[in-house]
Amino acid sequence: MFLKILFLCSSGFVAGFIDSIAGGGGLISLPALLAAGIPSHIALGTNKFQSMFGTSGAVINYAKKNKIIWKAALIGVPFALFGSWIGAKLTLIIEPGTLAKVLIFMLPPAAILMFVSNSLVNRKKDPKVCRIDNYLIISLVCLFVGTYDGFFGPGTGTFLIVLMVLLCRIPLINASATAKVFNLASNIGAVAAFIVSGNVYYALGIVMAVSNIAGNLTGSSLAIKKGNPFVQKFVYIAIGILFVYLIWTQYS
Repeated sequence: MFLKILFLCSSGFVAGFIDSIAGGGGLISLPALLAAGIPSHIALGTNKFQSMFGTSGAVINYAKKNKIIWKAALIGVPFALFGSWIGAKLTLIIEPGTLAKVLIFMLPPAAILMFVSNSLVNRKKDPKVCRIDNYLIISLVCLFVGTYDGFFGPGTGTFLIVLMVLLCRIPLINASATAKVFNLASNIGAVAAFIVSGNVYYALGIVMAVSNIAGNLTGSSLAIKKGNPFVQKFVYIAIGILFVYLIWTQYS
């Protein structure tokens, strides 16, 4: 039992570290819970529970260093939540596995686009980010990614960061920080649903939450200190993990 808890806490720390920088932490923590023998519905609830606390730590850290674009965050949250609701409804009509197969072919071009867009990735915070026309793009991005999150889910934070950089022209470090606000809102909504249905393993969730908070605080502190090039490397890592995860789940 001790080794199982140690394994899950280590997974929680690594997941929190990567998630705070580039998103995609759930691609590590959820498979770890399933590998530990936790039933899938309880694993989903426990993963969201521990992730909610870890994401809160990253949000506080980024907020202290003024990295979150709050106007964009507050505008995007309602659209992300509404999109999540739409996505959940779509699962009743369309097989989520179909989307997974499409994403496998979309991820490599997304990574290449990030690589060739260094002028966007490494740009400084620009007042033009807060223009009205950009708010419209941010709203559409949050609606799209929120729908994806409710419909399928894996790598939501990573997709959000990439789209905010490429379409909204938000500097990478600010995109990562602002994405955590959307992730937190999504986590709170999901955790509420899992709590009502009784699908949270609280004892394990609390233990993992402590390590996830530590990972989020460590990762966000390094991202703040080292800036855009550091975050960019971890975005590639997150895209790679998501790519392998999708292939494994769909074709294994």
